[in-house]
Amino acid sequence: MTRIIEQLSEVSANYDAMFVDLWGCVHNGRDPFPEAVAALKAYRAKGGIVVLVTNAPRHRASVEVQLGKIGVDPDAWDTIATSGDSARAAMFTGAVGQNVFFMGQPHDFSFFDPLKLIEDPVAITRVPLDQADGIVCCGPVDPLADLDAHKGELMLAKQKGLPLLCANPDIVVDRGEVREWCAGALAKMYTEMGGESLYFGKPHPPIYDLARRRLAQISYVADDRILCVGDGILTDVRGAISENLDCVFISGGLAAAETKTTYQPDPAALKAYLQAENMSPTFTIGFLR
Repeated sequence: MTRIIEQLSEVSANYDAMFVDLWGCVHNGRDPFPEAVAALKAYRAKGGIVVLVTNAPRHRASVEVQLGKIGVDPDAWDTIATSGDSARAAMFTGAVGQNVFFMGQPHDFSFFDPLKLIEDPVAITRVPLDQADGIVCCGPVDPLADLDAHKGELMLAKQKGLPLLCANPDIVVDRGEVREWCAGALAKMYTEMGGESLYFGKPHPPIYDLARRRLAQISYVADDRILCVGDGILTDVRGAISENLDCVFISGGLAAAETKTTYQPDPAALKAYLQAENMSPTFTIGFLR
């Protein structure tokens, strides 16, 4: 059973590095969480390394710009690994062909920025669906609209046998008080239709491989000295458990209602939720602090 903690500092000294989720843990899409930022800065001040590991469907430079706009103190982290980084590498090595149909919003176009790390990258061209070899999905056109608006496109793609590259496996995210659909919801729908969805973010291995590589550029840290932090039970927690990494579940994020979290989770509600999800995070805290 998970151990409920009051402060990150209760356990952080046992770890040399942390893989920390962003949305729902460090910020809400609009504003940073001051206590979370303070906790990460305190951890780094004692020598800990913070790798922000996010399912954002963009490269890390774009995420860094976003963090600056939101106001997240850069002293709270060392480096970033994104789902977009992993998915972009796959795209530029031909995972979904050369001619791709794009699903997403204009602010996701940075996904197609050149990737210099790939030798002889595939020349990617965005085309209409009927001319596509595959799909690049960064999310719905309208994250607040009914996903059924995309059913027609997905059905045609399935009939054509197109692979769908999912740049963000998250199903939903909370922007402030508003819940929005993410690319993972469309990929799930496509898979349920019988289509092929390719995933590169949490809980899937590619993003953890990338996070370890980014960490190794700073210092070698053994897996038993890495602590994951996140609020997504099916992404952050499942991914950490699959990678045999310890994790802190932030119950006040996506599962705040189910765990009855105000400052801390209700123990009985938390137990019922974790049993229903068949997950057992190492630690649980209401909010990162």
